[in-house]
Formats: sequence, structure tokens, C-alpha cells
Amino acid sequence: MLKTGDPAPAFTLPNQNNELVSLSDYLGKRLVLYFYPKDFTPGCTEQANKYSSGYDQIEAYKAVVVGVSKDSPKSHADFIKKNNLRFTLLSDENLDIIKLYGVWKDKKIYGKTFLGVERSTFIIDEKGIIQAVFAKVNPSKDLEAVLDYLSRM
Repeated sequence: MLKTGDPAPAFTLPNQNNELVSLSDYLGKRLVLYFYPKDFTPGCTEQANKYSSGYDQIEAYKAVVVGVSKDSPKSHADFIKKNNLRFTLLSDENLDIIKLYGVWKDKKIYGKTFLGVERSTFIIDEKGIIQAVFAKVNPSKDLEAVLDYLSRM
């Protein structure tokens, strides 16, 4: 996985409207880039809703939130609509960026091992440098940790 001080790997992915979005679009802003397993699952819904409800606080720190999963742009559009989310979701159906950021990992549930997205959050500064990495994120506590970090930047 990437670490603090690393340049954030460049990406260009489709968003919920099937428009291409790149890391370079966020230069000059702080970016909270979070990776999550799947739209509409309980933990992912909780995490997204917390980011949406805390979005004004995030913006107060001159930051924006972008979520990434392997779900399709259509799934993201439906997820945003159902939950009234206030931020962009990017689709990485080929796992290119998910793997580049090192969040495609072995996971174990009920004794069964499989590959999946490890819920992770990266805070990237205005110049595209990773300032913080939160791995194995608890969806109910991610926003709190991000706001705490942003308040100290």
C-alpha cells in the first residue's frame, strides 16, 4: 500500500454520470479519496452517508471527497440518488486504480479467503502528495478520523 509522502498515483475514471474524472482535476485542493467494497451494502452506505452529512465540515478545510469502488457508473448513480449523496463516486471496474493504490487485498470472512477492496482512505494535498493513509477503516469512524486529520493540516 502507498504511504505518507508518496505522490498519489494518477488516475482517470468515469464518475456516476459516466464523465471522466482525473486526479489532476483536484490539484490545488485537498482530496479525501476513499476506497470502499460495494454500493448499497450496510457499511458502505453508512460510510457514504457520514461523508455526505459531514461534507460542509470537509469543505471548511478546503477539501473534497471522492469515493472509488469497482461498481459501475449506473450503480453509483443509483447509490447517490437513493442516499442523496453530495460527492462524486468513481467506477474502477477493471481494478486498475484499486490495485495501484494497494487496496485490492486478501480478505477473510467466515473462514473463506477471497480478494476484495480493503476499505481505505487517503488524504492527498493540493500538490498531489499523500499526507495520510487510513487502512482497514471502520465505516462509522472514518469521517471522524478524516476531520481530525484535516483540522491539523
